[in-house]
Amino acid sequence: MAHFRTRLAVVGSVVALTAGALLPAQSAGAAPSAAPRLEWVALGDSYTAGAIKAAGDTFEVPRDGCERTDQSYPQIVDRDLGSLVQLTNVSCGNATIENVSFRSQEPIGHHLPPFSEDPDYPFPPVPPQSEAVAPDTDVVTVGAGGNTLGFGEILFNCLQLDQGSGGVGTPCRDELADSIPERLAKVSTEYGDMLGAIHARGPSAKVLSVGYPTIVPQDTGKCRYNDWEQFASITRGDLDWLRTDVLEPLNAVIEQATHEHGDTFVDLYHSSRRHSVCDAGKWVEGIFTTFPTEPAMVHPNAMGHQNAAAHIEEAILAG
Repeated sequence: MAHFRTRLAVVGSVVALTAGALLPAQSAGAAPSAAPRLEWVALGDSYTAGAIKAAGDTFEVPRDGCERTDQSYPQIVDRDLGSLVQLTNVSCGNATIENVSFRSQEPIGHHLPPFSEDPDYPFPPVPPQSEAVAPDTDVVTVGAGGNTLGFGEILFNCLQLDQGSGGVGTPCRDELADSIPERLAKVSTEYGDMLGAIHARGPSAKVLSVGYPTIVPQDTGKCRYNDWEQFASITRGDLDWLRTDVLEPLNAVIEQATHEHGDTFVDLYHSSRRHSVCDAGKWVEGIFTTFPTEPAMVHPNAMGHQNAAAHIEEAILAG
């Protein structure tokens, strides 16, 4: 960590000198040397990569199926901080914690049957994301865990189990609740292993674990039953269960594992409480952004990524 603090101190000094150059000069002198950039590696799943049209355009040519978009938070932070950072973004839609740590991944692009087909699918495998971390890496951001928990699978099951319920009851909770503790335990174990792997590859890096934003509102009365631009057929009772027993514990498990490794947890949940899928100013899209043509499968839009970027910039520059 001393390596990171030294680099950040130099960056801060040059920023201060640059700001001072805007004032009337009192004496002539040599121009300050360029600050060393902070080598930053962004790891994570689709909540990092962007993945949906509401989070911008895919910019890789040719496509690798990871669906990194130009309005995702790594790209926003990169633009905001400019010459202060050198970004390597290897985040990938559908990545599990193991895909970050040590397992190669076969990206799926927009291939999400029955909702969408991707003409370029299948894509070649991409290497484990942690391989992008090196001894000279200064900062690592990582946002993962949802796919290891199986949140997409849980969501799809809820859509099916709650069909025909009329919005009443908790069919999904009744079917799946018993599996959640084991799923969360798996996330906890693998998240700790992942952080260990990151530190082994980048021993001087500052590691920032990025949590998940608010998806389901505290007041599920805001959510309209059978609205595919929200949660479609999922009942309010099951939405409450998803919030309190699945999503909030997921963030808690990630935060605990992060603190156990002496790293920094970036909390996005509290700042996004009034911007859930069911809020007017939503930062996370529903099952579809525009039904039935633009599936989003409950992912942050550009505003959600802008919020994440603000918190991550603050954490990177905090030293």
